[in-house]
Order: sequence, then structure tokens, then C-alpha cells
Amino acid sequence: MSELSDMAKARFIAETVHKRDIFSETISGKLEGYPEYPVVLRKLDDVPFYARPLARWLARKEVRGLKAVQGIEGCPVLLRADQVGLLRSWTQGTPLQLAKPTDPAWYRDARRLLREMRRAGVTHNDIAKPQNWLMTPEGRAAVIDFQLASVHHHHGKLFRVKAREDLRHLLKQKRAYAPELLTASEQRMLNRKSLPSRVWMATGKRLYNFITRRLMNWSDGEGTEDRIERDGPALRDALLANPNVSDLALCTYALPAKGVGIYAFVESSQTPEAIAKILPNNRPELLQTVKALPRHIDGAPRLDALQLVATNRLDELAVLIAAEPGLKATLDPIIAGRLNLTDRVLRA
Repeated sequence: MSELSDMAKARFIAETVHKRDIFSETISGKLEGYPEYPVVLRKLDDVPFYARPLARWLARKEVRGLKAVQGIEGCPVLLRADQVGLLRSWTQGTPLQLAKPTDPAWYRDARRLLREMRRAGVTHNDIAKPQNWLMTPEGRAAVIDFQLASVHHHHGKLFRVKAREDLRHLLKQKRAYAPELLTASEQRMLNRKSLPSRVWMATGKRLYNFITRRLMNWSDGEGTEDRIERDGPALRDALLANPNVSDLALCTYALPAKGVGIYAFVESSQTPEAIAKILPNNRPELLQTVKALPRHIDGAPRLDALQLVATNRLDELAVLIAAEPGLKATLDPIIAGRLNLTDRVLRA
């Protein structure tokens, strides 16, 4: 505990910006004097003035939630919260939309995590997003992003409804990645949304999506590829219509104060300029041509590796290549020609 107190006072050394929006900037890095303890800063001091009240409200919710889950395995450790932002431990793991777990042990551990959070009176309220679930290198479950979490001192009806929705949203991930593991009772729970959830989906959710995605061109679904779902089909059709394009992969990356951009990796011998001439109006922000895409055994592109390139996460790429040396020959030229160099921001 005393070491954590000392770490909370250490200077934060920024390395990589993972996400930017009007409410915060999420930056991973290290603490001076503790190079082996990776951390994440949710930076708030550069938030636009019109977004500050909501950003501070979200930060207060996150602080309360993180304080309540301290000591629960799979939850981040809060180190400090001040005017600059919230500093917490970095959780090593792969987001669910990339990990796609099929091992029953991961889902059992995820339920264990929700039970321990429930005993602490905490509901996450935002784990419908697969990017808020992680699979750790040990195959355990972890959760991040407690901005919408709520702490309940009394386990009344509202708490029980929210806890049930957390579990139902976990089962939605199970249905997406391992549907054969669903039990009959779990399937019944999936089919029964709570009344507050039905009301939100019919009213508030639609307004929220209209404001964030249409008016602000921002998506909170970084990792779930909302922009890729919206613009991807037209991009794929246009690119694959070119006989000189053999395949492509679309990833997302952070745009300064504008949410996420699309990074297109195009397997082609043509130049990016030649390919750009056939693109539709909703173009990717970045387009990199590659001789060959990294692939899984079944031939599908390695989106996990390409996502690391798109977000300029060189340290994690080095770990990935060390674990899978066969990727090196394909990934090295892609990394050398990467186009997003702005996410790695070193600050004094």
C-alpha cells in the first residue's frame, strides 16, 4: 500500500495516445522511477469548455467506481485523481472483439468478476461494448472504463436491475463469440431486456447516437468499429472491384478531438494515389498499400496485429512478434511504412 502511495506521487511519462474525444484523452505511459508498472492517464485538462461539466461528472463517477472495486482481480487500480485527470494502472490484455474467447474458463472468470463487483455494490453499466472487456495473457477476464459505473450503498431494485443488465451484456458477448456455450437459462435471460433498457433503446439511445455520430462525427464505439460498420461496406466494394487489389483490412485509430478515423491496409502492388482515385466519398483517413497482409491459419487478416500498427503501439507489436516470430517478415515492412505517427506523443 505504501508503494502505491509513492507511485501516485511519481511523474507520469506519456507514450501513446489511445483515444481522443471531446470528454477526455486516454494516454498510456509509465511512472518515473517505476518503469515496470505501466499506467493510463485519462487526461481532462484540455477538454473544451463546453464539455467540461459533463467530462468532470463522468470523471467523478469513474473515481467512485474505481475506489469501490480496488482489490478485485481484473479491475484497474486507481493511483490518483486531480485537475489533470485520472491515473490508473494499465490492464494488459486483448479487447474482446479481437480476442474472441471460446474457452468456457474465460466466461466463468468474467462471471466471477461481476459477482465480486456486485458484492462491492458496483455496476459497470457499459460492458455491452466488447472493448471494455479484456482477455489477459493468462486467459483471465478484466474490465476497464468505469466512466458510467455506479456505486450503490443499498442493494435495492435499481441496483438489482443494473446488475442483471451487466450480466445480460456479458451473455451478449458470449453469444457473439461462443454461442455454443450458452445454456438454456442464459438464452432466456438474453431474450428478456429490462424495462429501463427497453425505454433507453427506444428513446435516449437514438438521441445520443444522433448527436455523437451525426452532429459530432464521433463514435464511442472505438474498437467496435462503428465507423467501419457505417462506411466499410462501400469502401470494401470499391476497393475489391479493382483487379489490382487482392484484399484489405480496416482498422480504427484516434483523431484529435474528433473520435476515430479509418486506417485502410490494402494488399496491392499499386500506389496509394492510384487506388485513392476509385474510392467513394466516405474515404479512409489513412490508406497504406502492403505487399501482403498478416494472416491467421484460416487465411483471415490478423486484425489484432494491424490494429496495433494503426494505433502506433510499437511496444505491443514487439511483444506480439516475439511471441509469434512467423509474423515478423510480413509485419516489419508494414510497421516501417505505417502512416499514423501522431498517436505516440511524448510530453515533458
